[in-house]
Amino acid sequence: MTALSFDEHGVDVVYQGTEFRLEKSLIEDATEKSYPDVTDHEVLKIVEKEPALSGEPRRIGDILQ
Repeated sequence: MTALSFDEHGVDVVYQGTEFRLEKSLIEDATEKSYPDVTDHEVLKIVEKEPALSGEPRRIGDILQ
């Protein structure tokens, strides 16, 4: 399971026991969207090749409110 923790500057990720950070600018470059408009599902797709997506995607802007 992949754990994501969002803040205004990026995402802390725990993937297969490895912790790392995806900076806001990297996420924006990868998705070609502004950071608040990116969804949690899109971030998972950056981290995992074939993520198990469940539930409705949530915008980072909504998560941070």
